[in-house]
Amino acid sequence: MTTGKHRCLSAGILFADVGCVPISHCPRPGELVQTEGVVLTLGGCASNVALNLSRLEIPTGLCGSVGDDSFSDFVVRSLDAPFVDVSGLRRISNSCPGISLIINVTGEDRRFVSTTGANASFSIADIPAAWAEEAEVFYLGGYLMMPELEKPETAEFLRRFRERGGKTILDLVLYGKRPYWDVIKPLLPHVDYFMPNNDEGEAVTGLTDPVEQAKFFLDAGARCAVITCGEAGSLYYSDAAKFRTGIFKTEFIGGTGSGDAFAAGFVAGLLAGDDPLTLMNRAGAQGMSAVRHVSATESVFTKAESEAFLAEHRLEYQEL
Repeated sequence: MTTGKHRCLSAGILFADVGCVPISHCPRPGELVQTEGVVLTLGGCASNVALNLSRLEIPTGLCGSVGDDSFSDFVVRSLDAPFVDVSGLRRISNSCPGISLIINVTGEDRRFVSTTGANASFSIADIPAAWAEEAEVFYLGGYLMMPELEKPETAEFLRRFRERGGKTILDLVLYGKRPYWDVIKPLLPHVDYFMPNNDEGEAVTGLTDPVEQAKFFLDAGARCAVITCGEAGSLYYSDAAKFRTGIFKTEFIGGTGSGDAFAAGFVAGLLAGDDPLTLMNRAGAQGMSAVRHVSATESVFTKAESEAFLAEHRLEYQEL
């Protein structure tokens, strides 16, 4: 719990994740496959980013919706951490939080089965006005899973936040089959950093090349596109700087939450005044630290761990 000024405002989806320790293969119909463990952990872009920022000692206000069941109680308890203010959470009666069943298979990407739960009720009007006035960075995570945000009021909120000098970050979760671009496009003129992964970028644009995706997003008004590409690294693309980075190597246990940890590192870098390359190193280190555990947040670097790691490691990069 934090009091005083929130340097970051993290808004969006909150989840309870039920995930397995990696298994040898995905079960066939009727088959039981043994795993070394099944864990219940915190998930969801906004909640993960807030908790990760807590580990980096950055005061953060968290806004979103949970239900009134035991899974929701678990989510709220998991967010009881220094530097995180959860007084902006809404409780929705007769509802669950977002819940994901995550199947981890050795050597393969994760598989998800999800319900949005109370996240479907979250709207931009739920964000305390005082928080929006004081925060330096606004992170909106899990866009496309919250239908109440797909309204003109969200674009207006982003416009006002930028107008008073704040930085805006937009992160996606593709949910359902529909024309995503029609819902994303109105926000991009008010977004400083648009942060899809390359698969999301392809689904939105129809383009396979991350550079072409980034150009597409900048043409629509985004100031910068930051596109993560898994083991192929990341792309930073703006009018001022264009480059690719590699990744930091570590033992891979599970990828859940790595993108959210990357985003938290990115926020920390913005608040620290990092140049773009230093910013991507900080984000990459946080993202790498997340994959060392099956949960989304358990192994994410603390501030001291991040500083020690970055003192000895730098990402390879290539200017475009």
